[in-house]
Amino acid sequence: MAKRGVDEGFSEAEREAMRERARELRARRGPKRDPDEEVRERIAQLPEPDRTLALRIHEIVREEAPALTPRLWYGMPAYAKAGSVLCFLQPASKFGTRYATFGFTDAARLDEGSWWPVSFALTALEPETEETIRRLLRKALG
Repeated sequence: MAKRGVDEGFSEAEREAMRERARELRARRGPKRDPDEEVRERIAQLPEPDRTLALRIHEIVREEAPALTPRLWYGMPAYAKAGSVLCFLQPASKFGTRYATFGFTDAARLDEGSWWPVSFALTALEPETEETIRRLLRKALG
């Protein structure tokens, strides 16, 4: 059997995300909390500029797709339809990347031919970017 190198396996940030996901699943068995409040609390813990970006994304999703339920997903703000995550924000600080990512799962209806984007790098929210997010949310919901 080959010996595992230092660079193989999950990073500490990835292991922490998995631990967060396990905590989220355990919390489902306990007393129910307001999902919007829970997501807002997590957003408040983010460092800037992720905090401001995440809060605005949260507001846009709640305005454009009020049927989606906010929730935490691997410690990240996410939004579910019928219990399945439809879209999420991965803050740049989550894995030490240079930009946040707003992404959609395969539950989203973004299909365009045989190839389409489902994840978008995000550094700021200009009016055009906000409108694109709104358009994608409408399309994702079908």
